Amino acid sequence: MRAPSVGRTAVGRWCLRRLQLLPVALLVGGVLFDYNTSGHVSGEAFYTAAPMTAAALLSLRATILAGIGACAADIALLTHFGFMGKPGGQSELAAVVTVSAFAIVLNRLMYYSNVRLQSARRIALAVQRAVLPRLPPSIGSLRVAVRYRAAVKDAQIGGDLYSAQDTPYGVRCLVGDVRGKGMGAVKVVDVAMGVFREAAEEEPTLCGIAARLERALVREKERRTGPERTEGFVTGVLVEIPHRGDELRLVNRGHPAPLLLHAGQVRSAEPSRPALPLGLAELGADQDRTDTVPFPPGATLLLYTDGLNEARNRAGDFYDPAAGLAGLAGRGLPGPDALLDGLLTEVSRHTGGRITDDMALLAVTRMTGPGRVPSPGAP
Repeated sequence: MRAPSVGRTAVGRWCLRRLQLLPVALLVGGVLFDYNTSGHVSGEAFYTAAPMTAAALLSLRATILAGIGACAADIALLTHFGFMGKPGGQSELAAVVTVSAFAIVLNRLMYYSNVRLQSARRIALAVQRAVLPRLPPSIGSLRVAVRYRAAVKDAQIGGDLYSAQDTPYGVRCLVGDVRGKGMGAVKVVDVAMGVFREAAEEEPTLCGIAARLERALVREKERRTGPERTEGFVTGVLVEIPHRGDELRLVNRGHPAPLLLHAGQVRSAEPSRPALPLGLAELGADQDRTDTVPFPPGATLLLYTDGLNEARNRAGDFYDPAAGLAGLAGRGLPGPDALLDGLLTEVSRHTGGRITDDMALLAVTRMTGPGRVPSPGAP
C-alpha cells in the first residue's frame, strides 16, 4: 500500500498548491468583473470570498494581506464608479471589512485547532508505541513483519493487538481483536498486552497463557457497566514457535484461522475444535486445545484480524486472504515485509481505498539459512 499512498500524497500536495492561488484569483476576478460591468453590479462576493479562502488555506499574514487587498480593491472600484461615500457604497465596504476581520479570527481559530489536533496525534502515537510493540525484523531464525491500519482516519491505534517475543519456550506471538471501538477498546488492548508480555515468559504452555488472559479480561469486564459488561470479549490466536524443530503450536480463541504459505501453496490452520473468544469463559467450560502444525524452513505464517478477510468491495464481496496470499507467492515476493505490503496493496485495490475496520497483520518466516529467506513460491 505504500506506492498508492505516495501517489495520493503527491496529488494532494499538487492540488493544495493550486488552491493556495485561489484568493489571488478571486481578487483579480472580482476586479475584472466589477470594472467591466455596470456600476450597479458589484463584485462584493469576490472581495469577501478572497480573505475567507485565505483563512482556510494560508497563513495569518497571507489572510491579512488578502483582507487588505479586498478592501483596497473595493474602495478603488467604488471610487471609480462614484459610489464611495454613498449609503450603498458604505454598506458594501463595511461588509468587506467585516468579513476580512472575521477571516483573520477564523484563521487563528483554525490554527489553534490544528495545533490541538497535532498534539492529539502525537499522544496517540505515544500510546501506540507504549501499548503495541515495535517488533524487531528478526528473532533468531525467524523473520518478522507487522502492519497496522486503524479504521479511523489519522488514528494510530484501535481495537486490534499484536505481539511477538522471544521466550525460554520459543518465539510466542499474539494477534487479537477487541470487540468495540474507542478508548474502551484501547484499554482492553492495554490489559491484554500487559498480561501476554508477562505470561509468555512464565507460562510453560499456550493454554496457560490463554487462561491468564481469560482471567484478566474477565476482571476488566467486571469493572464495566452496560452492554460492555456482558458482551465484551477478545478474539485471538496464540502461537508458539519452538527454538528447535519444524513445527509450531496454536491456540485459537474464536479468531480467523492463520494461513501458512510454503512452496507456493497456502493452507488454513483451522483449529481442531472451535473455542469461545477470550473473556467469555462463563458461557462454556471447554478447555483450550493446542494444535500442532508443520512449519518447515522457508514457510511463512500469516496472522491477521477480521479487518482483512471482511474487507468488502462496492459489490459487497469479501476479500479472500488465502487467494491473495497465493497470488503474491506466485509473483515471488521475498520475505514477510514484501508479502504484507503486497497484501495491503491488494486489499486497497479491492476496497477502493476504504477501510471500515481496524486491520493488524503479522507475518513470520522461517529462514532456510543464515540471513537468507527464499522466494515464497520456491519449492
